[in-house]
Amino acid sequence: MSHLPIDTSKDPESIRLFKSDFLEFFTHISPVTILILWVPVTVFLLVTAVQTAPAVAFPWYIPAAFVIGLFLWTLGEYTLHRFLFHYQAKTPSAERIFFLFHGVHHAQPQDKTRLVMPFPVSIPLALVFYGLFTLVLGVVLKTPHWVNPLTAGFMVGYFIYDLTHYATHHFPMRRGYAKYIKRYHMAHHYKSPETRCGVSSPLWDWVFGTAGE
Repeated sequence: MSHLPIDTSKDPESIRLFKSDFLEFFTHISPVTILILWVPVTVFLLVTAVQTAPAVAFPWYIPAAFVIGLFLWTLGEYTLHRFLFHYQAKTPSAERIFFLFHGVHHAQPQDKTRLVMPFPVSIPLALVFYGLFTLVLGVVLKTPHWVNPLTAGFMVGYFIYDLTHYATHHFPMRRGYAKYIKRYHMAHHYKSPETRCGVSSPLWDWVFGTAGE
């Protein structure tokens, strides 16, 4: 599957992915909608974490778990982007599937309605990660009270990632870190799609040697 952009100067309309208007509707999303859905969920997780905290003088683990969740998102972002979104499909049907949820973005990187995760992708992923955190923290480590604050931090990391991604494609970002991360992500699109897999941070690209030249 090619990850290089196509020339849309003569036809700037979005690539249509489904014949069905109903299915096609769910392939487009505004960055505002992710905040409308996920901010209340994040607040609920934090409020529940406080309300169900063990009877101690100060539930120190809540901010600690939140920060750990933020950090874990950076690894999740890198892993998903490098190994899932850029998976080299072996069959035409698999290639079609991976084009649907990420290849299309590389074909039309400036399409404003395909820059953040659509709900058919983000909701299942959120459930998978919540289940994973519940299994590890709640079942294996016997610390279920860590699950909600850690998930909240993880989700805030996701907001930062998605909004940063949108900004790199549609805001000037002319100073400081914003300028650096915009150029970094544009090099991923227009120079070497197999490198620079971090979007909000190059941390794991440095660790695993995929930061490019």
